[in-house]
Amino acid sequence: MTSNDRPGAGSPAASAVLVLEDGRSFRGSAYGAVGETFGEAVFNTGMTGYQETLTDPSYHRQVVVMTAPHIGNTGVNDEDPESGRIWVAGYVVRDPARKPSNWRSVRTLDEELAAQGVVGISGVDTRALTRHLRERGAMRAGIFSGGAASADAAALLERVRSAPAMTGADLCGEVATREPYVVPAHGTKRFTVAAVDLGIKGMTPHRMAERGIEVHVLPADATAEDVYAVAPDGVFFSNGPGDPAAAEGPVALMRAVLERGTPLFGICFGNQILGRALGFGTFKLKYGHRGVNQPVQDRVTGKVEVTAHNHGFAVDAPLGEVTDTSYGRAEVSHVCLNDDVVEGLRLLDRPAFSVQYHPEAAAGPHDAAYLFDRFTELMDEQHSTKAHMEDRRA
Repeated sequence: MTSNDRPGAGSPAASAVLVLEDGRSFRGSAYGAVGETFGEAVFNTGMTGYQETLTDPSYHRQVVVMTAPHIGNTGVNDEDPESGRIWVAGYVVRDPARKPSNWRSVRTLDEELAAQGVVGISGVDTRALTRHLRERGAMRAGIFSGGAASADAAALLERVRSAPAMTGADLCGEVATREPYVVPAHGTKRFTVAAVDLGIKGMTPHRMAERGIEVHVLPADATAEDVYAVAPDGVFFSNGPGDPAAAEGPVALMRAVLERGTPLFGICFGNQILGRALGFGTFKLKYGHRGVNQPVQDRVTGKVEVTAHNHGFAVDAPLGEVTDTSYGRAEVSHVCLNDDVVEGLRLLDRPAFSVQYHPEAAAGPHDAAYLFDRFTELMDEQHSTKAHMEDRRA
C-alpha cells in the first residue's frame, strides 16, 4: 500500500521516518520514491540477492529491513528479477551504495525503487531495528518521507495502526498470474506439470524446465478441472504471501490432487497448504525466516542444507513421529536447526512432499536443488508403475 508525492528518486536531503505500530520510530533519509507506504515490518538476513528479494511475490505487503549494512553495490539488471515488478511494500537499508559497480548493472537500486514507486528509507540503524523486531516480533509499519515525514507523530502512529495486519490476509490471488501460460521444457520433454501460482518466482518453472518438464502455470483460483485439463504427470504448488489459514481454495485443490494420487510437490506457501490439507494447523512465527543462510536438516538423510527462506507462518506438525491422515501416513521431513520449525512434509503412502524453503536458489545457495530431481523421480516412478500395471492387464 504505497502513495507517492512524486515519481522519481528521492533527494538524499529529504527526510524520512519509519514508524512501528508499538510506537517506536527511526529517522533517516528518503530512498527510492518519496511519499508513504504501509506493511508488515520484517527483516532479511541475506548479504546478497536484494534484487531477487524485492521481486519475490511472497514479500507482497511487507516492509523489508535488510540486516546487511551495504545494499545496492551491484546495481540492478534486467536478468535477475523473479517477477515482472517489485513486490515489497517498503524498503529499509542502512548504507545504500553511492555508485554501483558491476558489469551487469544498468541502473541504480535507488532509481529502480523510485521508478516503481517503492518508498524506502536509508540511514537507519538496522541493527537496532532488527533486534527490536526479534524481541517484539514482526509488526505493522509505515515509512513516511518528504512532506509526509513532517506530520504529527501521533497521527502517523494512528495511521500505521489502522493498516491491515498480515494475520488473516488472503493475498495469493493478488500476486498470481491472471491467465495460464506455459514454460516449455529444455530439450526433450519428459513430463508435464501443472504449477499452481500462489506467488511463483520465475526461477522455479525454469528449474523444472531444465529437467525436461513442460510447466503449465495456472492462476491461484485454478480448479481441479483446470489442473487435470493439461493432463499433468505432476502438480506443483508455489510459494506466495499471506496467511495460509485464509487460503481455502488452494487447500481444497490440494486435497483433490491428493485424492487422485498425482505426484505432488509444494514449496513455502505450498508446504503450508499441504499441511492444512493433511489436517495440521498453521501459526504465525514471531519474526519469521527470511534470508539465504538458514540451516535445515533433511531428517531422512541427516544432511544439513544452507537454504533460502521467506516465510512468516509455519506448519504445526509433530516432530519425530508419523501421523495418520486422510491420505495415509505423513511425517516431518525437514526441520530448521535454529528453532525446530517444520521445514518439510512428506506422505509415506502417496507421492507427495513439500518444503518450507526455496530450492530454486534465486537468490541463494544450491544445496536444495535435488528436490526438483526428487519430484522428477516421483513422476518417473508413477509412469513405471502405470506401465507395469498395463503390461499385467495385457
